[in-house]
Amino acid sequence: MRFPFALTKKIASHIIKHKLRKTPKFAMVLQLEPLHTCNLTCTGCGRIREYSTSLKDMVPLEQCLAAAAECDAPMVSICGGEPLIYPKIEDLINGLLEQGRVIYVCTNGMFMRKKMRDYLAAIYSPAIEPMLQKLLAGKLITEKEAEVIRQSDDTAKKKAVIRPTQWMYWNVHVDGLEFTHDLIVEREGVFKECVEAIKMAKICGYQVATNTTVYRETDVAEIEDMFKYLSSLEVDGHTISPGYDYDAAKKDMVSRLGKDPKQFFLTRDMTRQKFAKIEQWGQAFTIFGTPVYQEFLAGKRELTCTAWAIPTYNVKGWKAPCYLMTDGHYPGYQEMLAKVPWEKYGVVDGKARDPRCEHCMVHCGYDPSGALGTNYQSGDNWKNFKYNFGAKPKPYPASPELAKRAFNGATIGKGHLAEAKAIINSPAASARGAFSRKEGDPGSNGHPAHVGSHCGTTDTAERDALLEKIQDTKKAE
Repeated sequence: MRFPFALTKKIASHIIKHKLRKTPKFAMVLQLEPLHTCNLTCTGCGRIREYSTSLKDMVPLEQCLAAAAECDAPMVSICGGEPLIYPKIEDLINGLLEQGRVIYVCTNGMFMRKKMRDYLAAIYSPAIEPMLQKLLAGKLITEKEAEVIRQSDDTAKKKAVIRPTQWMYWNVHVDGLEFTHDLIVEREGVFKECVEAIKMAKICGYQVATNTTVYRETDVAEIEDMFKYLSSLEVDGHTISPGYDYDAAKKDMVSRLGKDPKQFFLTRDMTRQKFAKIEQWGQAFTIFGTPVYQEFLAGKRELTCTAWAIPTYNVKGWKAPCYLMTDGHYPGYQEMLAKVPWEKYGVVDGKARDPRCEHCMVHCGYDPSGALGTNYQSGDNWKNFKYNFGAKPKPYPASPELAKRAFNGATIGKGHLAEAKAIINSPAASARGAFSRKEGDPGSNGHPAHVGSHCGTTDTAERDALLEKIQDTKKAE
């Protein structure tokens, strides 16, 4: 099977149950945002700007679990912000598992290895030494970290941890190969950390998925190489969606980066061009989502948005009308379903009911449409059945050439900050005293300092000053 039988059965049973009850609207996936704090400032993400006044707020654990129970979605995507920053993330995951949910932990990957080391410490016995040796051989943990795991005390063994289970996926954000991904997340080294976290997760027995957003400048050939490389790592599945110019992201791009959103996000026509081969990708790689949604992305059919099927709950309540657009927040899921004028949103027969919906083709609005039979066409049920129950694509063969294409940025000295580093370390910059820290000096967190890496803030003073230095240098040449 392409996907685990237990998961497919759970989701299918949920749909059939509500179809038999003739429930007009029901939740398929809960997008749960326990916080909006993040350690990265990704280009194209408007969350930090939209909720800038509540970045320090968090949804209490009990409230998170109550929201999941209220909408009763079979799947919960824990996102944010960076969910691994949430202090009670282990308790949240374990609580949702007790409710019988399928869980996706949507993470930028930067804290994954720490969480997995906590797990290894909690279960340590001589029996897992072969696993530790494999992790050491792959340089996924250090000798010091291995020793800490071996010496774990009762406190470490009793600690709530994130354990491997068929009901949970690490869902790692990867928007391309090294150069592109590090550019989008605005920090070098993130792609490498994601890859190491994925490798460690597979050795430790976790299920791993990735999620990718395609933007205007995304090279389709690079996306194929990304899928090949991730497949060679035996990643279990992929979500891919077009980049959409929702209000918060546009405001962030203009205010924080001084960029024109039209040069970054996709129109509907551009999406169809970028996703022309999505059905081929779906056959070659384990891409989540229905073949009906893939046809929609490729421009072969129209679908009507079903945003209510993937509701979002965060620090302000139930966000409406969808994950990306905010016209209000509601205290209850049923109240949101009843009060939101759903007929005013989405695109029907190619015409936008709301101008903000014109170019949206994202999975959180349209993927459930393919599963729920919206705009049903003869044969759709068979397509979905065959796709889900068909053979899982085999991993793409690993090779040095493929890995070389993947690590095409900071690893080989061609990262997006290469020019900036050259300017900082140039004799002219040193004479002017442009920066007090040299490249490689530790930042406040003990790691190498990164330009523009003010975690979870919109402060770009350091980056702006650097860009100004680059322009001054060019003018002087």
